[in-house]
Amino acid sequence: MTSTFADRIIAFNRNLKYQGELPNDFKVINPFMENCETMEIMEKFYRKYYNDNRQRRFIIGINPGRYGAAVTGVPFTDTKRLETICGIEMKTASTHEVSSVFVYDMIAQYGGPEKFYSQFYINSIFPLAIVKEKSKEKWVNANYYDDKALFEMTESFIIETCKQQIAIGLDTSEVFVLGKKNADFIERINKKAHLVDRIIVLEHPRFIQQYKSKEKQLYIDKYILNLNQNNNE
Repeated sequence: MTSTFADRIIAFNRNLKYQGELPNDFKVINPFMENCETMEIMEKFYRKYYNDNRQRRFIIGINPGRYGAAVTGVPFTDTKRLETICGIEMKTASTHEVSSVFVYDMIAQYGGPEKFYSQFYINSIFPLAIVKEKSKEKWVNANYYDDKALFEMTESFIIETCKQQIAIGLDTSEVFVLGKKNADFIERINKKAHLVDRIIVLEHPRFIQQYKSKEKQLYIDKYILNLNQNNNE
């Protein structure tokens, strides 16, 4: 029996493990191991929107936020939007994540989740959450590029997991990278590993929500304009 896009994403997530080294004050959180409901929710989401064999275009974030994918297992999706927009309720957690607000406002204007997810696949270049110890027992969100040693230790994992995601069924002729600093590091990785042909950089949803909220519609328009370019759908 032929596997679907959903089958392959679910298998990828089920097998995600970071076993490399980390600097002393960083740790990796695997949402699929932290909460047993996360695996169930993730499977429901991908069965709903990806249960086919269509090729998708790749939108690449940084690494999951603590209140978004680190809880739901679905990139840029907090529990509020998971329930109210995607119709999937998570019983063991309740989260609000600012990036998720922008992404789902953009998706609504694009044509809704069914249309959007039939054409695009979103994940992070480092697909597990990273936190840093700010003070004793106080952990905060961290990015894979925040620390030189952290990036060097995680680079091979990033390359390997990116290759695995591409093999799920992604169009690599043109990918969309969220965040300018993220794009700088992905360009560097791509020169080494030759993963994709062309990178289009878009401002990160968190940056837009926090610093450019008055201009939010301009950024939504920019996203949709870029996502629609060279799109034959």
